[in-house]
Amino acid sequence: MNASAPRTAEQFDDAAQQRDAATLGMWAFLATEVLFFGVLFAAYTVCRVLWPDAFASASRHTDLTLGGIETGVLLTSSFTVALAIRDVQLGGRRLAVFLLCSTAALGVAFLVIHGLEYYDDYKAAVIPGIRYEEVGGLASQQRLFFFLYYVTTAFHGLHVAIGVALLLVMAVRTRQGDFCPESHTSLEVTALYWHLVDIVWIFVFPLYYQVGRA
Repeated sequence: MNASAPRTAEQFDDAAQQRDAATLGMWAFLATEVLFFGVLFAAYTVCRVLWPDAFASASRHTDLTLGGIETGVLLTSSFTVALAIRDVQLGGRRLAVFLLCSTAALGVAFLVIHGLEYYDDYKAAVIPGIRYEEVGGLASQQRLFFFLYYVTTAFHGLHVAIGVALLLVMAVRTRQGDFCPESHTSLEVTALYWHLVDIVWIFVFPLYYQVGRA
C-alpha cells in the first residue's frame, strides 16, 4: 500500500469515517476489558475489607522492587508508543519503527521480570493449586489473596503478550509504508490497547504490592 494514497475500505465513505468507526470499536472493546478487570478489583476490595490483616500479610510476599521496575517499564513503554504515533503524524517512518520495536521490547522485559517473580513465588510456595505451604490462622484468607493476584496478573500478562505481537505487526507495517499522517488508524487503536495494559497495571501495583507496606 502506498503511504501517499491511503486506502479506505469500501463500506466507508472516507478515511475519517473509517477512523471514527475503528476508534469507536476499540473503545467499546476496551470498555469490556475494563469491566473484566473491574470485577477482579471489586472482588479484591471486598475481600480486603473482610480480611485486612490476611491481605496485608500476604502482600508482603510480593516483590516491591520488581513490581516498581515493572511499573517503570510499562510507563516508559506508553511514552515510546505515543512518540511513535507522533512521528508518523509528522511524516516519519524510521524513528516510528524503532520506537514501536522499543515498546515491544519493553513489553517483553515486563513479561520476563514478572516471570522471575513467579519463579520466586514458586520457591516460596505461595502459588495456590501448584505449590502452597502457608500455615497459620490466616492461611486460607492469604490463599484467596494469592488466587486473586495470580488470576489478575496472569490475564494482564496475556494482554501484554498480545500487545507485543500487535506492536511488532505495526512496526512491520510502518516500515512498509502502510501509514501516513492522514491514515494511521490501526496504529492509533493499537496504542489505545497498549495504554489500557499500562492503566490496568497502575491499579494492580498499589493494590497487590503496597497494601501490606503502608
